[in-house]
Amino acid sequence: MSTDPAKSLDVVYSAESTADVAKKYDDWAKRYDTEMASLGYRHPNICLAMLTRHLPRGEGPVLDAGAGTGLLGEWMDIVVYKDAQALDISEGMLEVARAKNVYSKFHVAALGETLPMADDTYAAIVAAGVFTVGHVGEEGFGELVRITRPGGFIIVTIKDTLYDKGLGAYLKAQEAKGVWTVLEETPSYVSMPGRPDTVPSRAVVLKVL
Repeated sequence: MSTDPAKSLDVVYSAESTADVAKKYDDWAKRYDTEMASLGYRHPNICLAMLTRHLPRGEGPVLDAGAGTGLLGEWMDIVVYKDAQALDISEGMLEVARAKNVYSKFHVAALGETLPMADDTYAAIVAAGVFTVGHVGEEGFGELVRITRPGGFIIVTIKDTLYDKGLGAYLKAQEAKGVWTVLEETPSYVSMPGRPDTVPSRAVVLKVL
C-alpha cells in the first residue's frame, strides 16, 4: 500500500468486499496512526466529546465499533472509560490496538453482519469513521441497536455523502418507529483538514429506546 496517507485512504475506500476491506486495513495497520495524524484526523476527538456529554465517565461497557488501531480507545482510557471493548474487521489493526492496553476485550467481526455479543450488552457504542464510502451504511445499525441496552447510546460519524443519499432519512424513520431518539447532530465538519478534498461528515448521537 502507498505511503501517501491520501492514497492509502483511496485504497481502502475502493475495497470491493468485506474480505477486501479487511486485507487493505491489515496492510495499512502499522502506518495508520502516523498517516492519519498527518491528516489531522478528527473523528475520534469528536466522538469522545459526544460520549462524555451523554455517558458519565466510568460507566460501561463501551464498544468501540470499528476500533482500528485504538485511536479512540486511547482517549477513552485517559478520561476513565476503563471498560471499553474493541471491534474491527481487521486483525492487523487490532494487533496494533492490543499493544496499547486500553481495551478489555477484542472482537473480530464486520458491521452489517451478525455480531457475537448478547442482547443489551453495552451502555454505549461509538463508531468513528465507519459509516462512510465503501464501508458501512444503514445495514450496520440493526445489530448495534440489538446489543445496546435500552437507554444506552449509539454515537456515530456519518459521511455527508451517505447521509444525504438516504442515511439521514433512515435515522429519522427509525426514530418515528420508536427505535431510538436522535439526541444530537453536529454541523458538518471536515474530518481530515490535511486532505483538501475531504468530504464533510457529521456526528450523531442516538438514544436506544
